Amino acid sequence: MKLDILAIGAHPDDVELGCGGTIAKEVAQGKKVGVIDLTRGELGTRGTAETRDEEAFNAGKILGVSLRTNLGFSDGFFINDKEHQLAIIKMIRKYQPEIVLCNAIDDRHIDHGKGSKLVSDSCFLSGLMKIETKDEDTVQSPWRPKQVYHYIQWKSLEPDLAVDISGYIDKKMEAVLAYKTQFFDANSKEPETPISSKNFTDSIIYRSRDLGRLIGVEHAEGFTVERYVAVDSLFDLK
Repeated sequence: MKLDILAIGAHPDDVELGCGGTIAKEVAQGKKVGVIDLTRGELGTRGTAETRDEEAFNAGKILGVSLRTNLGFSDGFFINDKEHQLAIIKMIRKYQPEIVLCNAIDDRHIDHGKGSKLVSDSCFLSGLMKIETKDEDTVQSPWRPKQVYHYIQWKSLEPDLAVDISGYIDKKMEAVLAYKTQFFDANSKEPETPISSKNFTDSIIYRSRDLGRLIGVEHAEGFTVERYVAVDSLFDLK
């Protein structure tokens, strides 16, 4: 299956939080979108790897993605090395996305920055013909995505571009809140974490609303880029 967009996150829920509105909008417009989680989030304070598996599956259904898979890297301890790069290269070559969305380049959680660099490097290496990978017994062809964009997470990084997600914030929030063990629940007996407060859940909406305000729409999601954004005409910019 060829994808238009492949969204990759270090943990289940990274993609929903960072670019869930963008994914929902692109799916609604007929694009094929897939999600890859690098780890099962097994070191998370709340919930378990098994509950995160179920939550990720449900969130993917809500967003309408064409596929979702987990590479099973070690939460907190995966590194940017050949073994991990090759695992991602195989996925890039298998699904041949035009665009890859991945973690923030710098963030509070160490896996976010690591995941960002790992995926970015893998996207470049995937285009090198002398790196051989196989999907089962078939040798894969090189493939390099046209664009790699990094969604914004905990830190309020200055975006290079913003996507209008007006009309899709409810779908994004539905997908985020599918992670019932992770986010605010007044009746939960689990330990509090930086993302389990009501303030954090509220921040998802008010941050999207504030970025939307800055570009003249209701809600938006921001991304940073690795190279200049090119347009045919100044009139392509909104």
